[in-house]
Amino acid sequence: MRKISKDSYRTVDKECESRLVIERSEFIAKVKRVKREDEAKEWIKSIKTEHRDATHNCSAYVIGVDREHQFYDDNGEPHGTAGRPILGAIDSLELTNVAVVVTRHFGGKKLGVRGLIEAYGQVAHDALVASDPVIVLITREVHIKADYKHVDRIHYLIQENGAKILGETFLVDVEIKVAIVRNQAEDFAGCIKAFAKEVTVI
Repeated sequence: MRKISKDSYRTVDKECESRLVIERSEFIAKVKRVKREDEAKEWIKSIKTEHRDATHNCSAYVIGVDREHQFYDDNGEPHGTAGRPILGAIDSLELTNVAVVVTRHFGGKKLGVRGLIEAYGQVAHDALVASDPVIVLITREVHIKADYKHVDRIHYLIQENGAKILGETFLVDVEIKVAIVRNQAEDFAGCIKAFAKEVTVI
């Protein structure tokens, strides 16, 4: 697994689903990439509505570039046997901005605490791996206002520093919005200031 730097995070690339049957109980894990807690909660709610006939719809999510928002729900399973293992699967892959719901259709035979922990954790892990985790760079925006005569030089510095132009406006002055890796933003702004009227790091 590729190492995550302080200027990047790992998340899922696509929605995915995985199924596991143990002692006739069916476990269905669904994964979704999310950016906000309200988005995660709304999606989890929609899955519960879709599978309202299921025995349990257990869930977990982690959100934030520093993984600062974490939540799990056992949804009626014994405490710590469902939501926590799902969250553990997310943690084991160092993922964030992701929500997982595992739907269980009871097969008639109890699995015990250990069996539940293993089942929920395994099916969540399988779905997360299948979702093709990717590393996303954490960026900051730099807003630049400059005379036309300096545009070529500024474009060169943008390219040289691996920044990405988000937009340009050509009026009395040229205004450029740029995205650059978080820890390079201040140094990049310092380089640009010699050729710009205004430079603001957002």
